[in-house]
Amino acid sequence: MNKAPILEGSKVISKAGRDEGRLFLVVKSLDEEYVLISDGDTRKMDKPKKKKRRHLKQVSQPAQPIVERLTSGQKVLDHEVRHWLSNEEE
Repeated sequence: MNKAPILEGSKVISKAGRDEGRLFLVVKSLDEEYVLISDGDTRKMDKPKKKKRRHLKQVSQPAQPIVERLTSGQKVLDHEVRHWLSNEEE
């Protein structure tokens, strides 16, 4: 259904729900329909939010350093997520 798949490490914006219009980082892909997202503020990396892919719009392609850390199991800290979401403009 989606034109481009939403991949781990992508910057996305919520299109629906009480978090509509907010930026998030895709932390993990659960299946074809769901992903886990975090913004490092209200949704910390320790407790990411489960969200349907169709309720998200991809803003940028995955950032390679973040993808490498997420896939290798290294811890990504909340302040790093906030920094990446606020400073990278695309």
